[in-house]
Amino acid sequence: MNTEFAKILLLQENTEIMKSTITTIAALFMIATGANNMNAQGSDKASLTVINIDVKGLNEDPAIVGNQVRMETEKLNMYEVKDKYDVQQFLEDNQLSMNKCFGKTCLVELGKQLHSDKMLTGSVELFGKYIVVTYRLIDVNNNSIEKTYVHEFLNLPEEIRSMIKLSVADMFGGEVDKNLMTKLSKPFAFDNLNNNPDQDRLRLDGPRLGFVSFTGDLFTRIQDSKDIGGFDALPVMFQFGYQFEKQYLNEGNAQALIEFIPLITGLDQGYFIPSFTLLHGLRSNVNGWEFAIGPTFNFMPFANGYFDSSNAWYLERQWHENPANQGVNNPYKIQSRIDRRGNYKLNTGFVIAVGRTFKSGKLNIPVNAFATPSKHGFRFGVSFGFNARNK
Repeated sequence: MNTEFAKILLLQENTEIMKSTITTIAALFMIATGANNMNAQGSDKASLTVINIDVKGLNEDPAIVGNQVRMETEKLNMYEVKDKYDVQQFLEDNQLSMNKCFGKTCLVELGKQLHSDKMLTGSVELFGKYIVVTYRLIDVNNNSIEKTYVHEFLNLPEEIRSMIKLSVADMFGGEVDKNLMTKLSKPFAFDNLNNNPDQDRLRLDGPRLGFVSFTGDLFTRIQDSKDIGGFDALPVMFQFGYQFEKQYLNEGNAQALIEFIPLITGLDQGYFIPSFTLLHGLRSNVNGWEFAIGPTFNFMPFANGYFDSSNAWYLERQWHENPANQGVNNPYKIQSRIDRRGNYKLNTGFVIAVGRTFKSGKLNIPVNAFATPSKHGFRFGVSFGFNARNK
């Protein structure tokens, strides 16, 4: 019985060993199959080698520019980009230099030795007012240039990093910041620190011309006859002046600025009404829209008077000048009102303005609309100006 029992135990032990072995082999098979599947998936991407980018006329290192192109290409996740250290080690072992291999023939031969499907090279060159970025994608197996990309940027060497990012994405159909591309490419695009550094900043200083209209009591007093203190004028007057501005912030999509605008109103109707306005505003770098608010100051004639029972306006002194009113107190309320017979006083208000700047080459054409609320009546106006880009 002991012998038979031992045989049974031995048989069970051998069975367990076989099961364990089979399980191990199955696991190894699954791992190998998974690895093969991963390799197969990885092989769907063509291998790409990025070498140094040729640089001319700029203080940039070809190796650094090449590394920037490599990083931006890797971000797109379209190719299996070869590691720069592996490529560098291969070149050193074979005594080759990336700074001399820019032609198609050399790149094809180098690609074959590196077992790379594609080779990417190019140049960044300064041509007058522009920095020209050029890329060439070489198909090693077909010994051909698969794609060529050329883009002209403004001469802004401090923005090389942004130019490379935009151009690589643009070449391979990636996501491109169109706003930034325009600022770095178009010489007359709306300004910010990208396309106009501190030494070359857009300003809209220049003449301002326009019209202002009135409502409320202002509307009435301007049309009233001169005999009762009116101006006997139309309630729409011509304005002209000059805008001075100072930008103190110019980042991203907006500028912050202070504007000082002295104006003369009413010369077209024989009046001289000076005013000056101080505005604090924001201007869009994307489309030129602007919003500003601030105080305004002008000089207008005011006089003390009263409305009688028939709602006719009289100066305060006219009550006492009437012989019939001698010794009688004026029963009507005395108030201050705009009156050409009065004394000029400083009058204050608050301006709300919106506008947009249109561009034609170097010419800037700002167009603005404004409103000034007041207890005497609102003032509404439109103005436009012009200037050329200046430093």
